[in-house]
Amino acid sequence: MAEKIRVIIVDDHEIFRNGLQTILNRMENIQLCGIAANGLDAIELIKSKDVDVILMDIKMPVVDGIEATKRIIALKPDLKIIALSMFGDEEYLQQMILAGARGFLLKNVTRKVLCHAIELVFNGGNYYSEELLGFFTKKYIQEIQPENDDLQITKRELEVIQLVAEGLSNQEIADKLFISKRTVDGHKNNLIVKTGSKNMVDLLVYAIKNGLIKI
Repeated sequence: MAEKIRVIIVDDHEIFRNGLQTILNRMENIQLCGIAANGLDAIELIKSKDVDVILMDIKMPVVDGIEATKRIIALKPDLKIIALSMFGDEEYLQQMILAGARGFLLKNVTRKVLCHAIELVFNGGNYYSEELLGFFTKKYIQEIQPENDDLQITKRELEVIQLVAEGLSNQEIADKLFISKRTVDGHKNNLIVKTGSKNMVDLLVYAIKNGLIKI
């Protein structure tokens, strides 16, 4: 049997905590190790428990998610933190990234996406909700010199990655380009393979570094 990913929830809203707890308890590969209502409780909790991933709210009393993330990473640098965000929290993204968060999930996330994000971050990747990708790339990724000028990227693929960077969903991209959502997925997968990226965030970083898109 595969080793379970040890997770704790940190959020000051009881109803949301309880709902998230129910979802995690139904995931076969997840072991819920604890729950905290604020950042200070989370800091104390990780001192006595072995944890792999923390689902961290941003706005909380006593100690907020940004400060808690800084302190926790200082104590346990290998611990992975995913920020739990709501629309309107975008101004805090940079602070959470600088604090050490490995991903962002909107609180309306589906069970499937939640499971995928936890697994991806646990295995060393980064995960950002598709709705936040455009904001993330525009605000916090710095351009550097191109890495590869020889990729055979089509005009349509460039159009797709540009629209992703602008924050459009797969369905919105499909509607705008008059193609199917499945075709959009195909273009994204082709780009990931061509650029050697691990996921969409890696792909966007690559595209910006190499001048493939405008931000």
